[in-house]
Amino acid sequence: MRPMTAPPEWRCQAADLPPGRTLAFAVACGGRPVQAFVVNHQGTYGAYVNRCPHTGTTLDLWPNEFLSDDGRWLICATHGAVFEPASGACVAGPCAGDALTPLPLRLEGEALVVSGLP
Repeated sequence: MRPMTAPPEWRCQAADLPPGRTLAFAVACGGRPVQAFVVNHQGTYGAYVNRCPHTGTTLDLWPNEFLSDDGRWLICATHGAVFEPASGACVAGPCAGDALTPLPLRLEGEALVVSGLP
């Protein structure tokens, strides 16, 4: 079986990520593939490793389902931890006071570019 690989950078067109939406992807961190996601919350973008700081599980129970029903918060489907989309800070739940691991994100022209961690 061939090991999973991921690119050192991931990119998409900013127009493909309107406010209130997320996109899941894989990116290389430390030479290993890591699940990640990007969110557009009220026109502000954030990119994070898809791992809850409480138990290390992914946040999305269903693929690409990260936001609360009202779109205000990122939610861990496993334990209900609540995170601010703009900062990744956990504001409620079992890991309150902790935060999601942010990934470097930049805008290149009309493209969002997320880099993995060294």
